[in-house]
Amino acid sequence: MHTIVNTLNRIADNSVFQNFVTFVILGAGVLVGIETVPDWVAAYGSILHFFDNAILFVFTVEIAVKLGAEGRKPANYFKDPWNVFDFLIVVACYLPIGGQHLTLLRLLRLLRVLRLVKALPRLRILVGALLKSIPSMGYVGVLLFLLFYIYAVAAVFIFGHNDPLHFKNIPVAMLSLFSVVTMEGWIDIMDVQRFGCAHHSAYADIKDMCTASDTFPFAAPLYFITFIFIGTMIMLNLFIGVIMNGMEEAQKENEEEDAAELGNERPTLDQDISEIERQIAAITHNLEKVRSRAKELNKKSG
Repeated sequence: MHTIVNTLNRIADNSVFQNFVTFVILGAGVLVGIETVPDWVAAYGSILHFFDNAILFVFTVEIAVKLGAEGRKPANYFKDPWNVFDFLIVVACYLPIGGQHLTLLRLLRLLRVLRLVKALPRLRILVGALLKSIPSMGYVGVLLFLLFYIYAVAAVFIFGHNDPLHFKNIPVAMLSLFSVVTMEGWIDIMDVQRFGCAHHSAYADIKDMCTASDTFPFAAPLYFITFIFIGTMIMLNLFIGVIMNGMEEAQKENEEEDAAELGNERPTLDQDISEIERQIAAITHNLEKVRSRAKELNKKSG
């Protein structure tokens, strides 16, 4: 049993085996992409089905090897969240899903591509950093929502009568501000306020909505420029700062894990002392044999 576990450990840690699994994950991604082309599915459906089963078989063998490498404690395999993710995906692919649920099965197959995150250590650090950043990003998101809400209410009060298309009420205003913060088409929205809805092409086909055209030559630029500056420049930098902080934490944890693994592989001080004592005892035993042999030779020669 011990020999089998050691063999499975060597296989699981072997770089050739790991690279092969990574290659199979890439193949799974390509296969899912091919299945989006109906003509290829119709022409090579049986071949694609064979490769899909082969990929699933490789993933199953990988899990079996890693479970077996844990010996009498297979539960240790599930201590790693990535292993749980791999296991659930493979198990889901064995579920009897078909017919009207075929789309769900294809989505489950698509999730296998995410296993590439685990196969690439640097990518795993990046994902870990994003996950660690979620709590802090939530607070930044709350701050961003407050900014949107304040500017949306102000826009409804100031521009609502002139531009009901973009600022009729708070929900519409927040959607318009989301478009503005992406820097896409914000000048057109601002120009509606600067020149009035009656003089803008946005209302060319919906003139009935332009019932109270008004101009804001100074207020509109001030409003939009300050919103873009705060929403895009400052908030974006806050998000980047949070993610960078998460990257540093994830990198530090990864280095600590590597150091811990390396420390486990290194012999402890007690083990070093025990090994030295064993070697001294062996040398002393050999010296006693040499002395005994020398006495016997002296007696024979005498």
